[in-house]
Amino acid sequence: MEFQLLHTDSRSAARAGVLSTDHGEIRTPIFMPVGTVGSVKGVFHRDLEQEVGAQIILGNTYHLYLRPGTDILEQAGGLHRFSAWNRPILTDSGGFQVFSLADCRKLAEEGCRFHSHIDGSAHLFTPERVIDIQRSIGADIMMAFDECPPGDAEYDYAKKSWELTSRWLGRCFEQYAKTEPKYGHYQSLFPIVQGCTYPDLRARSAEFVQQFGADGYAIGGLAVGEPAPVMYEMIEQVNSILPQDKPRYLMGVGTPVNLLEAIERGVDMFDCVMPTRNGRNGMLFTSEGIINIRNQKWRDDFSPVDPMGHCFADTAYTKAYLRHLTIAGEMMAAQIASLHNLAFYLWLVGEAREQILQGTFSEWKPVMVEKLSRRL
Repeated sequence: MEFQLLHTDSRSAARAGVLSTDHGEIRTPIFMPVGTVGSVKGVFHRDLEQEVGAQIILGNTYHLYLRPGTDILEQAGGLHRFSAWNRPILTDSGGFQVFSLADCRKLAEEGCRFHSHIDGSAHLFTPERVIDIQRSIGADIMMAFDECPPGDAEYDYAKKSWELTSRWLGRCFEQYAKTEPKYGHYQSLFPIVQGCTYPDLRARSAEFVQQFGADGYAIGGLAVGEPAPVMYEMIEQVNSILPQDKPRYLMGVGTPVNLLEAIERGVDMFDCVMPTRNGRNGMLFTSEGIINIRNQKWRDDFSPVDPMGHCFADTAYTKAYLRHLTIAGEMMAAQIASLHNLAFYLWLVGEAREQILQGTFSEWKPVMVEKLSRRL
């Protein structure tokens, strides 16, 4: 894996680059649609490629481990072949899901014991096991196992959590060094910077993870309840410490405004369920603002869903028709809205990249933030 930094904005930390993997190039900054169980909910891979322009998608270690399981994935030749997706895949560590979804979880030095949210069966995630699972999935980029503390965690808890995550990180890299990819392509392992909202913990974490000489670095534990200005402060601090020549991945973030603010602070990669989850509930993100398609005002609006046309659905259907489908509970409404939102997110980060390369990002960004914050 190779990361080439092409240009950095002269008035901010915003950067444009290219991340090369065995499954293709990724032009950064980039947004990764979330394919939790091996699919981006309601969206064909054909449309992810041709309409959305997705260059990399995310799979979830916790969910894929539980279903279909590593045995099936290995028999299929890995998630790429199993799901017929030939572009890069990133898998998260499963840590966030263990701590947010699993019942009866018990955290210890060994790892985390938990019960499946599906059938109640007992399982153990250790740093070593999580690496093995991700090897079996076959992701191009794997995440180290971590604990994700709540955004309002007290300092003592956050410190103990970070110390445990740091010890787990060493075990992850030991297992990574002992094992090989199963399907003939290179797999990277990214550490995750934790530390909650405490500057000293974040700084220590950002320094600590560099000893492993990783191909890239992730920033976790943000957008979990803390105020947005605090999140931006943590991003800025961490990115001032992490290496300039490696990609930075902000996990689980966020709104279009969050993306632009984080890009301005030097983030290269993003993922979030918001485009699809909010789309399924009738919220559309556009370059002129946010639309709640359920509102009465769209009942007889026969203009295109989005005249900018980020995907075919934007101009093929009207707002009135999409509202009708949404109110009626028709599954195609969720598909149209999800496709639109994903295509918009990929357009937004792609446009940010072009503005960075042209040297106009600092003028363009505040104008876009003002538009993106409107409720239409």
